[in-house]
Amino acid sequence: MNRILLTASAAGFSLVPTLAFAQDSAQKQPLNITAITIFALFVLATLGITWWAAKRSKTASDFYTAGGGISGFQNGLAVAGDYMSAATLLGITSLVYMRGYDGFLYAIAFFMGWPVLLFLMAERLRNLGRFTFSDIVSYRLDPKAMRIMAACGGLIVVFFYLIVQMVGAGELIQLLFGLEYNHAVITVGVLMTVYVVFGGMIATTWVQIIKATLLLFGGTLLAVLTFAHFGFDFGRLTTAAVAVHKDGAAIMGPSVLLRDPVQAISFALGACFGLLGLPHILMRFFTVPDAAESRKSAVYASGFIGYFFLLICILGLGGIAIVSTNPEYFVGGKVGGAMIGGSNMVALHLAQATGGNLMLGFLSAVAFATILAVVSGLALAGAAAVSHDLYANVFRRGKAAEGSEMKVTKIATVMIGVIAIGLGILFKGQNLAFLVALAFGIAASSNFPVLILSMYWRGLTTRGALAGGITGLVSAVTLVILSPAVWKNVIGFPEAIFPYDNPALFSMSAAFLMAFIVSKTDKSVRAQAENAAFEDQYVRAQTGYGRAAASNH
Repeated sequence: MNRILLTASAAGFSLVPTLAFAQDSAQKQPLNITAITIFALFVLATLGITWWAAKRSKTASDFYTAGGGISGFQNGLAVAGDYMSAATLLGITSLVYMRGYDGFLYAIAFFMGWPVLLFLMAERLRNLGRFTFSDIVSYRLDPKAMRIMAACGGLIVVFFYLIVQMVGAGELIQLLFGLEYNHAVITVGVLMTVYVVFGGMIATTWVQIIKATLLLFGGTLLAVLTFAHFGFDFGRLTTAAVAVHKDGAAIMGPSVLLRDPVQAISFALGACFGLLGLPHILMRFFTVPDAAESRKSAVYASGFIGYFFLLICILGLGGIAIVSTNPEYFVGGKVGGAMIGGSNMVALHLAQATGGNLMLGFLSAVAFATILAVVSGLALAGAAAVSHDLYANVFRRGKAAEGSEMKVTKIATVMIGVIAIGLGILFKGQNLAFLVALAFGIAASSNFPVLILSMYWRGLTTRGALAGGITGLVSAVTLVILSPAVWKNVIGFPEAIFPYDNPALFSMSAAFLMAFIVSKTDKSVRAQAENAAFEDQYVRAQTGYGRAAASNH
């Protein structure tokens, strides 16, 4: 089942939520007719939306950004849907179940990036960007070099995330629906491809909106049912959880997570600033009509995500008080032993305990729909990087016809879908926890430093941006390989060379430092011109003036 890598060592406490499922715990279950029926209805509804969206996706703007016609509220729901994966519902709930307040701290770390995104980036993203975040980093810097680097960094993040999501989809469906793993992976890959190829951003956005609504509704309903067991008294809930948990009152305060400050800070930086470098999240801020709606998107998304994390805290405590005392949910009926389906079945067992099989089926279907929606957003972001950044603006030097660019986008989407299915089958049964750390590490260390410096620092040059981005990318990958998550747990060496699972504190710092040093020492004529062009970019970033007439830079 959905596994969270929990390792306590000399290096500290590592918490990496992932959709990598353990083969030994993902045993095939009887067909869950309720879950399959609800999910089938979701698929039919979203395919209908895709058919409707296909008639509206006529231009590149329609395909990549829904023609900029999504409202702030709608986009806020869609952005929240892109960010709230099945790991959010299942993984963090089980983390609160196991570690109490530490699990809540974990959720806070992944929430911290949203206020930063709101205040530092949301408005400038909308005013400076067109289709992808590479439009921004190439605004006044060398467009060819910057687009290649941004597209490569974005594609690496997309594929790492896709692997984790596809493996998670296969194991989750195998566990909950009783379907074969390979069939589940192929189903997700085909549906993802259909959504993106035919419906583009319009279809993907509405898939995310429906999914986010279902997830918020399901989480709220489950929290209400849980609260009802304790007379809607939070004090009674926490008292009951403390009374039955093996750590007692210790679960109501931070414990292992903050034991190693370096590990905690590195993890928090990666979780916070990794968000600000995820291409499928950044891409959504180009779908609204203006900067005001972009800010509203960030505000609504922050509200929805923050609210959902609060629900998860309640669900985790409810799991301790209700699930952990019920022998029905443990192998052999032995309370405190191995949980049926794996430790991250807490939320689903809680659903069955409080709402019966109907609630279990509904939440299972929502978890699957969540994965399907997330992979669709990832596929669209990857296809945009290939067609808009590489094909249209690098290979064709900004002179590609819109029709040919759209054709390349759809071909790229099909290729990404095929590759995603192949990787999902290839990595079946593997513990891919390190890929989540790697994806966030690369996003925080390669994409984010270049993006934020290009927006705010006049002195950034192309050479500095390339040096910083490449340094962040290489150092993040290297440090994750040398970390306990890979060097010990995957490769099998007795001791890791790099003692921390999360590289962001080191790789992100190296990226900023290298970008600063190289930019400062770059005295070329081009560097001076790039510095001078900052004034035009600053006006555009603040006002949006000239954006409608902008094309490729």
